[in-house]
Amino acid sequence: MTSITLTLGRPGQSSCDSKLRNAPWDIDRAPGYGPGASAGDHIPGAAPRQGEIPAEYRQASEADLHARIRAAKATLGDRAVVLGHFYQRDEIVDHADYVGDSFQLANAALEHPEAEAIVFCGVHFMAETADILSGDDQAVILPNLAAGCSMADMANEDDVEACWDQLTELYGTEPDAAGRVPVIPVTYMNCSAALKGFVGRNGGYVCTSSNAATVLERAFAEGQRVLFFPDQHLGRNTASAMGIGLDRMPLWKPRQVLGGNTEEQLHEAQVILWNGFCSVHRRFTTEQIAQARAQFPDVQVVVHPECPLPVVQAADVSGSTDVIRRVVENAEPGAVIAIGTEINLVNRLAAQHPDKTIFCLDPVVCPCSTMYRIHPGYLAWVLESLVAGEVVNRIEVPAEVAGNAKVALDRMLAAKPK
Repeated sequence: MTSITLTLGRPGQSSCDSKLRNAPWDIDRAPGYGPGASAGDHIPGAAPRQGEIPAEYRQASEADLHARIRAAKATLGDRAVVLGHFYQRDEIVDHADYVGDSFQLANAALEHPEAEAIVFCGVHFMAETADILSGDDQAVILPNLAAGCSMADMANEDDVEACWDQLTELYGTEPDAAGRVPVIPVTYMNCSAALKGFVGRNGGYVCTSSNAATVLERAFAEGQRVLFFPDQHLGRNTASAMGIGLDRMPLWKPRQVLGGNTEEQLHEAQVILWNGFCSVHRRFTTEQIAQARAQFPDVQVVVHPECPLPVVQAADVSGSTDVIRRVVENAEPGAVIAIGTEINLVNRLAAQHPDKTIFCLDPVVCPCSTMYRIHPGYLAWVLESLVAGEVVNRIEVPAEVAGNAKVALDRMLAAKPK
């Protein structure tokens, strides 16, 4: 990856791609996930693309865009609610009515039945989830349609269905003496609505990083084993913390017979992990943790559970973005905290807590490239369109998919984090 020096909260830090400073409407013209994404992340040809927005938004100054966003929100009042993920850039978070992780924002989408529009400043699968959970008379809007997720795209419906067919042929469908079915599907929130629907049809659950442990406990009460997708690391970390050995967690590689495993491995399995990952969190290493401890002997290391297992085991705390936020807030003044997650959140926490030393473990700072595509120009455009009576960039999940997906999402919402 190309590196340049930027001022990102710590002197000498660098960005993973020089094009990060480019306007997103220029980036959106090219295929791919955008600057900062791993070169190994191949975007599907059918992924949504963002058309060019009017020139007035592309050419407006930052101050003008912020003023227009505030004015549009004031005009709309309770008719529109803006949700912002923790990983959004600060200039978007400043305008959000609610800021949170995917679990919190899923709940926030339910709490505003009076809103005619839910403007979701996140990525595509999050907006789909909000559409499934919101009322039929509510419009869910994604300001930039190109804001997708490479992890979510690592598991598609055809590959998962093919996997399921092989597993049901191998295991059968009859429950054991305790009434547990052979396998329960569990999908991380970071997946398409179609896969949430697949899980709903097959008696499974959706989970987030906040409640993955609760969901796995429930799944094991109902099933003999779990198929976990698309993030292998969250599945492995959660199952390992429950005492499941790595030899009982084979990796399923799509488009291979039995996912590249033997029948014996799959019969012994307790958790079958999909070969997917987050490009940002996969960058964190135990070497980075060792360097942080050498430089700051009293450092507290906090990482996201999408990081590889050795990183999670070497850290002091592993948890969702909200857990990371609470660790920082509860730390004493003067504390030193090294964080393994997306840089926008790390920089925001550092700015909010100047009495503490807070930094990112990765010296090559990589934002979530798709979250980064939500820019004030897009937010101003969708909000002013609402003022004018026009809904743009609406995300709509087909009814035949939404029904089953909602079943799985309701199970997720009922599985409260520990």
